[in-house]
Amino acid sequence: MQRPFAFPIEDQTVIVTGASSGIGLGTARACVAGGARVVLHGRDRAKLERVAAELRAPDRVALLAADVGDPGTAERLTELAVECFGRLDVLVNNAGIFTPKPFAEYGEKDLDAFLRTNLKGPFFATQAAVRRMRAQGGGGAIVNVTSSLSLQALRAIPCSATVAAKGGLNALTANLACELAPEGIRVNAVAPGLVATPLHRRAEGDDYADLAPLQPMGHVGAVDDVVEAILYLATAPFVTGVVLPVDGGATSGHW
Repeated sequence: MQRPFAFPIEDQTVIVTGASSGIGLGTARACVAGGARVVLHGRDRAKLERVAAELRAPDRVALLAADVGDPGTAERLTELAVECFGRLDVLVNNAGIFTPKPFAEYGEKDLDAFLRTNLKGPFFATQAAVRRMRAQGGGGAIVNVTSSLSLQALRAIPCSATVAAKGGLNALTANLACELAPEGIRVNAVAPGLVATPLHRRAEGDDYADLAPLQPMGHVGAVDDVVEAILYLATAPFVTGVVLPVDGGATSGHW
């Protein structure tokens, strides 16, 4: 059962990338439950259609199956939001990939994939969203989903190529927040730690027990922990330029 959230998201139009599972799915659920209109994005159309059916709000849900790393996807998402709902208020750049392994084992193909999905995708999605927000007269919110491992490394989880791209997204967040603030467009990021999502699951039925000791609080996070932070940053009118760790204290230091 999803937590009830009390954030002023009603009547907002929200694009959520990577919405077919995990944090993206949780965000889409919370937005629809809060009265928002949502454009769902993912690679697999069948999965998106199942999500749309589950949400039971056909007049407030649209979907696009496409590769987030393709710059054309960004324009298509924004156009779909305007075509279906008349405007765009919030972009949640959630789509991402994560493959931990020792630094020396990463190849060029790995690095290209991380940069394409984890940095290039959000870059162009944000560019398209900002153009639309400006056309509406300004205002709006961008929320990027990065990683606490881009802020505080864990030797037990080597993932240098993945977090190189996520670190770039943190830097993009700070720079855009400063550049776009005069137009009322806020840009923030959530940096999740170890969360019980398919991204961190190694096998069906995985209870994440072996990951719990890596967290100061002694357990992995829930999807709703991250969703709550996303909704806060999407709706907090005087908050911009923040990279907010949601990681059970993992970025607080060594333990």
